[in-house]
Amino acid sequence: MPELPEVETIKRQLNRKVKGKKIKSVEVRLNKFVKYPLNKFKKLVEGAKISQVERRAKLLIIKLSNQYCLIIHLKMSGQLFYQGQPNKHTHLIYHFSDGSRLIHNDLRKFGFVKVVSEKELSNFLKKEKYGPEPLSEEFTLNLFKKMLAKRGKSKIKPLLMDQGWLAGIGNLYSDEILFLAKVLPTRTAGSLESAEIKRIYQGIKKILTLAIKKQGSSADLYLDTAGQEGDYLPLVKVYGRQGQPCYICGTEIERMKIGGRSAHFCPKCQK
Repeated sequence: MPELPEVETIKRQLNRKVKGKKIKSVEVRLNKFVKYPLNKFKKLVEGAKISQVERRAKLLIIKLSNQYCLIIHLKMSGQLFYQGQPNKHTHLIYHFSDGSRLIHNDLRKFGFVKVVSEKELSNFLKKEKYGPEPLSEEFTLNLFKKMLAKRGKSKIKPLLMDQGWLAGIGNLYSDEILFLAKVLPTRTAGSLESAEIKRIYQGIKKILTLAIKKQGSSADLYLDTAGQEGDYLPLVKVYGRQGQPCYICGTEIERMKIGGRSAHFCPKCQK
């Protein structure tokens, strides 16, 4: 599933490529993909201009000139291609008045598009109950310590992935953050020492920032709006490397299940 760096990459690219464009028509090839009455969806979208593209957690928010917003969740396999070629996995096509287009593909069909008014947007996001944005100024080390103190019995790996606790981090980046912090994924929040908490906090900021700079990781089906893979995956230290030697100490990277999700770690470097 695309995580914060991948969705942020798409957001930034869409702002460069489609912001200000007028939607001439929208082609819906899979009705259930749109979580809104189709006739109303078409009336709202067609003729509107894209005024801004934003992100909250793993959601894309496309603001329209008519004070409505398209809420897009890419889920496991969603892709947004600017000027791409439609295929059997194409479920939506936005045709712009200048002849360009934006194609929404989804192999597994778990993604969706919703419509809310700008007035409803704040309440909609509140109902989703997302945690703080990890790259925001509001997410300070002091706040992180307070958040951990409230979840002392929770294991740190699934806690980092809990979207209601902290927004945007998934399997890949939680593994990499904990490796950088030298903390085992099975540790509970309450067992973490002050220095370890600081290293995790710094790792969150450092790894997510670098992953955005590298335009994400193509660990599964993720491609950016030009159909290109992200450049971060070759930099991973533990994710997907079970059975291979640790780059730091040479110990074999291990993999285990925690809360139904995979965790990759070095049993020597991480304590």
